[in-house]
Amino acid sequence: MNLPNKLTLIRICLVPLFIACFYIDAPWALYVAAFIFVAAFITDIADGYIARSQNLVTNFGKLMDPIADKLLTASALIMLTAKGMIDPIAVIIIIAREFLISGFRLVSAGSGVVIAANWLGKIKTTTQAVAMVMVMLHDLVLKIFGFRLDVWMVWISVFFTIVSAWDYIVKNRKCIDFK
Repeated sequence: MNLPNKLTLIRICLVPLFIACFYIDAPWALYVAAFIFVAAFITDIADGYIARSQNLVTNFGKLMDPIADKLLTASALIMLTAKGMIDPIAVIIIIAREFLISGFRLVSAGSGVVIAANWLGKIKTTTQAVAMVMVMLHDLVLKIFGFRLDVWMVWISVFFTIVSAWDYIVKNRKCIDFK
């Protein structure tokens, strides 16, 4: 197993540890959760970079990397919603986009078309990750900035979620047979 695939598996293994932090009744637990989330996010950046730069792209990676990403993101969104820390409407929009684009990619792949992520998707992913970490660290964010920048960041990420979905569908609509 190559390094990018190992990093993907590490990301998957970090998810239960991340979730467990939400059940620890201690003031430091969300800080640990945020640290684990950031570590997992870094494995996502690293595995993609290494796989492409060293020509280590595998079918396992093509399958498991997006699953690992969605597992981490959905887990964070669900746990933050369960704790009442994030607006459920924002979460529904973000998760709905993931289902929509995953379905779109599946249909496209069935037609032999592989659609790579573009810069808007990367901005979407980054703003979502930053927003989730800021929500986990909301007390610290409030202390540093003097206002709930985490709430603003969530809605900025929702904006990029919608824009990236629209862009993705418009640019790749030829892959879907609407007849």
